[in-house]
Amino acid sequence: MADLSIVFAGIKAPNPFWLASAPPTDKAYNVVRAFEAGWGGVVWKTLGEDPAAVNVSSRYSAHYGANREVLGINNIELITDRSLEINLREITQVKKDWPDRALIVSLMVPCVEESWKHILPLVEATGADGIELNFGCPHGMPERGMGAAVGQVPEYVEQVTRWCKTYCSLPVIVKLTPNITDIRVAARAAHRGGADAVSLINTINSITSVDLDHMVALPTVGSKSTHGGYCGSAVKPIALNMVAEIARDPQTQGLPICGIGGIGSWRDAAEFMALGSGAVQVCTAAMLHGFRIVEEMKDGLSRWMDSQGYANIAEFSGRAVGNTTDWKYLDINYQVIAKIDQEACIGCGRCHIACEDTSHQAIGSLKQADGTHKYEVIDEECVGCNLCQITCPVADCIEMVQMDTGKPFLDWNHDPRNPYHVAV
Repeated sequence: MADLSIVFAGIKAPNPFWLASAPPTDKAYNVVRAFEAGWGGVVWKTLGEDPAAVNVSSRYSAHYGANREVLGINNIELITDRSLEINLREITQVKKDWPDRALIVSLMVPCVEESWKHILPLVEATGADGIELNFGCPHGMPERGMGAAVGQVPEYVEQVTRWCKTYCSLPVIVKLTPNITDIRVAARAAHRGGADAVSLINTINSITSVDLDHMVALPTVGSKSTHGGYCGSAVKPIALNMVAEIARDPQTQGLPICGIGGIGSWRDAAEFMALGSGAVQVCTAAMLHGFRIVEEMKDGLSRWMDSQGYANIAEFSGRAVGNTTDWKYLDINYQVIAKIDQEACIGCGRCHIACEDTSHQAIGSLKQADGTHKYEVIDEECVGCNLCQITCPVADCIEMVQMDTGKPFLDWNHDPRNPYHVAV
């Protein structure tokens, strides 16, 4: 049986599944229920200075897919609206009662050294395992010079991280904002400041929809709205890319990464780990399905690891990083074309329509004697773009098959068609 226990940035946990700093970790009641369900750790919802933040109503909106499937949630909730004293007292008790679970405290105070110097000893006294610096909140708090307003300025990221390492002996995890041009810049700044790890991504600036009857975006507060933080399965591709960028950056090589963003299954978690994450945080999936989802996550990850021969998470964490590169290093002479399994094909024609209208006219529609159509790939026209495979509703009906071009490896750096190519 695979060992799911981890040591992340010096923090021990029985499994890599942690709840992210968000409404599900706002109070002891929620956190205890999460631990009872089997979560390996939590990041307590962001604490700040007193007086506590004041939230509005309503706070959430959603982006839906087919059949009202929630693809993403937009939220305009701020950091904790409970007093610092109450939160610290509850954190102390929960850690005492659950010593084997990772308990990280998220923090956000003004970008003033004295503010951090004051709050850090109070948090450390709770017995918490580490702190996470919330440099990502994209709404409400940046207007006060906190959250993403710090995370978007590398000098601030480095400075505050260094303050925390000076006034606190706990591991410092820096939570990065995705609302930035190059995530590596902020990660490098955190690394220079002495961060023990980074976590990403925080939520993405968004407006999910507009009420056209009342001409106001959602969520609506009275007759107004604002942008909020977008999370959920829809942000996973963005998060995976940013995790990979940090993992393969020579300047942050070896910096522990906690992956966040659209994780709702063991497979999602494994993908983040393959790209360099040593632990993962979950929020939206738990909000939609409840804390018990962690049972399937743990069981699925363990079974998959057993099937692959991985004894522990460290054995496959980062294994996909070396296969992730810049476009200019890809093999231009590599070629695949589509092949349709006629036995599996249901004759819907979606592959033909997509290719004919928007791609390379490489799938023929052949009318049969009985009035139905048969769809076949025109090999010489197929460029291997994968669009037909993506649009096909039948799993494994269309396969992308590698062709022997007889040509050697050639990347753009060395391609004679590149006016700046490097001569071999």
